[in-house]
Amino acid sequence: MNSPNNEFYIPGISLLKTGKVRSLFELDNQSYLIVTSDRISAFDVVLPTPIPEKGIILTQISNFWFNFFSSKIKNHLIHSEFKNFPQYLQNFKNQLSGRSIIVRKLKMLPFEFIVRGYITGSLWKQYRAGGIFPEFNLPPNLKESQKLPSPIFTPTTKAESGHDISITKQDLMNAIGKELSGKVESLSLDLYNEASNYAQSRGIIIADTKFEFGLSNGELVIADEVLSPDSSRFWPSESYKPGYPQQSFDKQFVRDYLGTLNWDKTPPGPELPSEVVKATKHKYEESFRRITGEVFKAERY
Repeated sequence: MNSPNNEFYIPGISLLKTGKVRSLFELDNQSYLIVTSDRISAFDVVLPTPIPEKGIILTQISNFWFNFFSSKIKNHLIHSEFKNFPQYLQNFKNQLSGRSIIVRKLKMLPFEFIVRGYITGSLWKQYRAGGIFPEFNLPPNLKESQKLPSPIFTPTTKAESGHDISITKQDLMNAIGKELSGKVESLSLDLYNEASNYAQSRGIIIADTKFEFGLSNGELVIADEVLSPDSSRFWPSESYKPGYPQQSFDKQFVRDYLGTLNWDKTPPGPELPSEVVKATKHKYEESFRRITGEVFKAERY
């Protein structure tokens, strides 16, 4: 069952955690059920207005990328199609189908591994304010949204609430060891480059994205979500022009709308008008179409 505020409750299944967008249920000693809602957050605040079918789109885009990368790295998926879920979950098709996955339990690394190919967002703000980036040796006089000479790896903490905090590569090395931190950096950059090349061929620039990894018997496994519009900045390549903020297929559109309001970015968040909801849903659907090559139809799932 799901409540009016798009939170999920399944009788007899233990709800471990409800995040800004996802709910995590424990199925047994080896597996979790992850359900992606239609909630949308901005400035670390969950807004009261959902984006219809957003959770299905996010789940299916991530499933596409998990499969896309399957020859490079194992992922946490056990079942990605509802028809293969255990029988005791089949009564909850309306709540779960298309927006849920069953995954194996991992020892998650407590960081988010961000790769940036373009200077935008917080990196642009720091750069413009004269921030020093000795690790990256960024050239002078970069423009907003400009492509970087090469992608950079910028890990952060993974905060349960509030803002994540950037850490250095040395901080990461101190936390998880030199060998593992080196593997994570190399793999993150490799995945980003491969995905960027593919996305570019589909008319999308991936400005930046975040990965999450866990360990299974010491082996690195990719988990959570992958290259979705909520974990990445997607820009339409046909309108890209450095020196300015870009149009996007992600929730930056909602952030831009909220920036026009007299709102102090603390809870409760404002309701979104119907035209913003409709336009945002269209952006998610268009990102799905470009990435997967298919028109999004919720009934398919």
